[in-house]
Amino acid sequence: MTDEWWRDFFGGLVVDFWKAAMTPEVTRAEADFLVRTLRLAPGSRVLDVPCGAGRLAIELAARGCRMTGVDISSEFLETAGAIARERGLEIEWRQLDMRDLPWESAFDAAFCGGSSFGFFDDAGNAAFLAAASRTLRPGGRFFADFKAAESILPNFRESREIDLDDLRFEAKNRYDPETATMESVYIITRGGRSETKRAVTRIYTTREILRMLSDAGFEGFETLGSLEGEPFRLGSPNLLVVACNR
Repeated sequence: MTDEWWRDFFGGLVVDFWKAAMTPEVTRAEADFLVRTLRLAPGSRVLDVPCGAGRLAIELAARGCRMTGVDISSEFLETAGAIARERGLEIEWRQLDMRDLPWESAFDAAFCGGSSFGFFDDAGNAAFLAAASRTLRPGGRFFADFKAAESILPNFRESREIDLDDLRFEAKNRYDPETATMESVYIITRGGRSETKRAVTRIYTTREILRMLSDAGFEGFETLGSLEGEPFRLGSPNLLVVACNR
């Protein structure tokens, strides 16, 4: 899978929709989960990759963590930087490909939220996990939210529509079993403005994901099905994995 849809996906109305969909309550709940599972404390150095509009990096910085946010989208990073400045928070923002992270043994913890895994081919996805591992000190903790096959396929929907404030979001999904990829075409509308975006995500089984994490340098896996700590099982909405860096 060499489709580089992600290069220009994260801009325009997608940014507005994502900001509206992720409420402060959701952000606080996710930050509580990260503090607990990654064992964060004031002064912890933490990497958020990809960080999007920075909602989690900003929330954790407000709790005393030393945050670095990485994203490919200049529009997301401009939004994140503006919000951080308004709140008087110092956060390092870097525009980088998530497979090419320049740090080595620099962070106490790192996370990949928003189901932002599987954007590349198998080699690219493995490269991201290896890059994330390199950024962590030995024993550093890592969290990622995966679209595992055991979540996606039992709950698969070919179409979905959401109205949120003045935005309308429509999705058409197609799963290709031969390539184990899900293609999604999104139409986002506000008033007379409409944008169409396309994404292709590689869908892995839980076993494949854990093997890739192990190959990248992680161990001690905890698999969860919710922020409340429920065990992951067939049909859980997402696969949440917490691991330690070797």
